Amino acid sequence: MAKETTSNAQDLLGVILAAGKGTRMLPFSERFPKPILPIGGKPLLVHQIEALRELGVRELVIVIGHLGYEIVRSLGDGSEYGVKIRYVEQEETLGIAHALCKLERHVDRPFFLFLGDIFFETENLASMVERLGRGTRDETAAVLAVKREPNREAIRRNFVVHTETDGRVTRVIEKPRVPTTDLKGCGLYLFDVAFFDAVRRTPRTAMRDEYEITDSIQIFIDDGWRVEAAEVVRDDLNLSFPSDLLLLNLHYLRTHGIDKIVGKNVVLPEGSEISNSVVMDGVRFLHPVKIDRALIFPDTVVDRRGRVDKIILTPGQELHCGSLFDD
Repeated sequence: MAKETTSNAQDLLGVILAAGKGTRMLPFSERFPKPILPIGGKPLLVHQIEALRELGVRELVIVIGHLGYEIVRSLGDGSEYGVKIRYVEQEETLGIAHALCKLERHVDRPFFLFLGDIFFETENLASMVERLGRGTRDETAAVLAVKREPNREAIRRNFVVHTETDGRVTRVIEKPRVPTTDLKGCGLYLFDVAFFDAVRRTPRTAMRDEYEITDSIQIFIDDGWRVEAAEVVRDDLNLSFPSDLLLLNLHYLRTHGIDKIVGKNVVLPEGSEISNSVVMDGVRFLHPVKIDRALIFPDTVVDRRGRVDKIILTPGQELHCGSLFDD
C-alpha cells in the first residue's frame, strides 16, 4: 500500500526565487532579469510555472529583486498560465536561506522551491509530493530533487547529497572540494513549513558571506527531521554566461525534436530560410536571409543579408557565438 501523504499538490504552494542580478549575463542582464530570458520561445520562469501547474499547484510566490518590474510585466498575476502569482521583493541578495527568511510570513503550507535561473528537465515530480508526510518528525518533512552527476566539477559547483539506502539524507555539503558521491543537489526542493525553524537559525557563511540553504537543510536534519532525496532531475542547465542562452535554446529544439520555433507576426522576405533557430514574435527581416543556429528576441529588426548564423540578436544588441561551434 502506498504511503498516505499530507495532501495532493493542489494543497502546496509554489515558490520561485528570481531576485538575482545575473551580472555574468551582461549585456542581457542590463535589460532582462535572467529568469525571464527566453528558452524555446517563452521565459524561463514560464517553464517552471507550467511544471508546477501540471502537478496541480495553483498558487505561487515569486521573489523578485533586480529589474523585478520586468518580471511582473512579463508574468502579470499568472492568470494567463492558469495560476495565481504573488510577488515578494528581496532588497538584498544574501543567499537562498536569506530569501526564505523574508518569505516565511507569506508561506502557510508545504511548498515547492525552485531556483528561477535554472532550466530543469524532470521526470515524475509527483513522486516528491507522494513522499511528503504529515509534518511530524517520523515522516518525511523535506524532499530534495537530485540527479546522478558523472561530472565531478559540476558537483563542486553545486552541492553533494549523502543518503542511506532508503533514500534518507544524512549530509549535504555545499561546493565540496572532494565529492565522495555522485548525487548532486539541483536547486529544486519540497519543504514542510517546519523547515523555517532551521532557516531562522542559519548562520552567515565564511565561504561566500551568504546564508546557504544547504546549512539550513543540515540543521533541519540534525534536528531530527526526515529529509529524503528523489532522483527526478534528468538535467539542470544553468544560464551563467550570455552564450549559454543560445546553447540552451538549441538544446531545447534538439530535445523536443523540432527544427525551429517561429513566433507570431514575423516578417520574412521571400526566399528566406530558417533552421535550427528560435525567432520570436514581431521580428522583422528587411532582406532575404538564411538563418541557422540563432536566437532572435521579440520585435528585433534585422537589417542583414545572406547568412545569419551562430548569433543572438535583440532590438539593441548582437552577440556573436561562433566560438561555441567547431565549424
